[in-house]
Amino acid sequence: MTAGDWAVREVDVAGSPVAVRVGTDVPGSTPLVHVHGFAVSGRYLLPTAAALADRGTTYVPDLPGHGASPGPRPPLSIPHLAEALLGTLDALGLDRAVLVGNSMGGPVSLEAAHRSPDRVAGVVLASPAGGAHNQPLPRAVAQLLRDAVREDPRMGRYSLPDYAHYGPVAALAAFRQMVEFPSLERLLRTPVPTLAVVGSRDPLMPPPHRVRELAHLGPDHLTVVVVLGAAHAMNWSHPAELSHAVRCWLDGEPITDDPAARARTRVLQVGRGAPPAVAPA
Repeated sequence: MTAGDWAVREVDVAGSPVAVRVGTDVPGSTPLVHVHGFAVSGRYLLPTAAALADRGTTYVPDLPGHGASPGPRPPLSIPHLAEALLGTLDALGLDRAVLVGNSMGGPVSLEAAHRSPDRVAGVVLASPAGGAHNQPLPRAVAQLLRDAVREDPRMGRYSLPDYAHYGPVAALAAFRQMVEFPSLERLLRTPVPTLAVVGSRDPLMPPPHRVRELAHLGPDHLTVVVVLGAAHAMNWSHPAELSHAVRCWLDGEPITDDPAARARTRVLQVGRGAPPAVAPA
């Protein structure tokens, strides 16, 4: 898919308009809903969303207050954004979906799954920030600055206008909320099949030994993999590696290195339980 292949719909969520990019319809499949990070729109998620668009009808919303969707200042909390995400599923007529969240989109997706596990067929967490590793706030800010120099600079044409539109004061408030959210605790108690994907060059993620520990502490339906060479915004920089891992996970297959990708996907743990119950494309 290319930029011109995405239709844009506006749906009403609790009285507010929410803009949603919609991919090609894939009849009989479980939809995939991609959830963006703090202070930005869903535009930077499109490379991975496009790579998975044949796997299920794909939706990329701008949550309230982000991108093309107006919202309150100060920004909504993560629990409120999770409610807005579930409201977006309602407005789109989606009974169940797989949520694919990056950065703050990870805890938002986890919170939605905890609130309505019957609505969420599975969760993919790409760089799920928030929690003890990012605390206190000055530590997280330093991690974010280190990550900035590791990202593909071409993403700036999307992220910088989004940050400017969101506003620096609101962005800092949203970042603080993400940092303070107990993402690890939510992840270790995830009620639905979950794939956590961590970049080896992401300063906001725990070091490798903690990632390995997480893989062993999690429930049977948690899968943890590492994308070597990826930083925080892997949905933009490493769509081939991320989408390959997601496809394998959705199909219940072992997640192995993708020979067609630039990096390698190293499996730390393959979930011992059943894969997500999703309809094939």
